[in-house]
Amino acid sequence: MTTSLLLIVQIVLVIILVIAVLLQKSSSIGLGAYSGSNESVFGAKGPASFLTKATFTIGFLFVVNTITLGYMYSQAAQASVIDDMIEDTNVVAPVAVTLPTSTTSVETNTTK
Repeated sequence: MTTSLLLIVQIVLVIILVIAVLLQKSSSIGLGAYSGSNESVFGAKGPASFLTKATFTIGFLFVVNTITLGYMYSQAAQASVIDDMIEDTNVVAPVAVTLPTSTTSVETNTTK
């Protein structure tokens, strides 16, 4: 269950990281041109400082989550189904039974 949760977090981090990178200004403006006059919301320098810090933080979380997922999946790959098998069984080995020896001997009829 933990690996499933971390995988979902990984996907969310990827989406947020892509959005954060695309919103940053570049030499060709990119999607940062769509931010309009909202740059004053992030401070005097605009969203550059905020988006840079946010991108670094999200990128760091992405790397840590990737390493954690890699470790957990490698540990799961080393586990075997046989390790979980129950070794106790109710099967009892058969006991060697000795048959009683007959005390009467078989007489042979030898007539001449």
